[in-house]
Amino acid sequence: MTIAVYPGTFDPFTNGHRDLVQRAVSNIFEKVYVCVVEKSNKETIFTASERISLAKKSLEGIKNVEVIGFDGLLVDFAEKLKAKAILRGLRVVSDFEYEFQMSSMNKKLNSKIESVFLTPSESYAFLSSSLVKEIARFGGDISAFVNKDVKEALQSKY
Repeated sequence: MTIAVYPGTFDPFTNGHRDLVQRAVSNIFEKVYVCVVEKSNKETIFTASERISLAKKSLEGIKNVEVIGFDGLLVDFAEKLKAKAILRGLRVVSDFEYEFQMSSMNKKLNSKIESVFLTPSESYAFLSSSLVKEIARFGGDISAFVNKDVKEALQSKY
């Protein structure tokens, strides 16, 4: 079985994240673990358990996907899950610079695990969790960018 891990803070989980997972599990991997970083350098508005719950709700209906939290080195966690790949999304050139550096370091730490990059579907190329949070903070309509549970959770935070 070809397994991938898709790590991130997912604060919040967006329709762009869902699209990437759906395409990965439909076309490339037999199973995808969405790995929610529990402790991050990023300041998050949702707790780890809230982010895990919202990701699960956002991914309902997609087979062969599991959402779990993790802490520690990603390559160690990926190896524990028997993953052969780390799945990452690339939207813009600046994403590539960061992801290339991370991919190279992960390869040094565990040469058996590959990094696989997918570009977003055209309708989500502009979408980021940061933009969604900003729109929600100012009362904008985010219903096209997140599922209803995430929308409600964001509205309750702001």
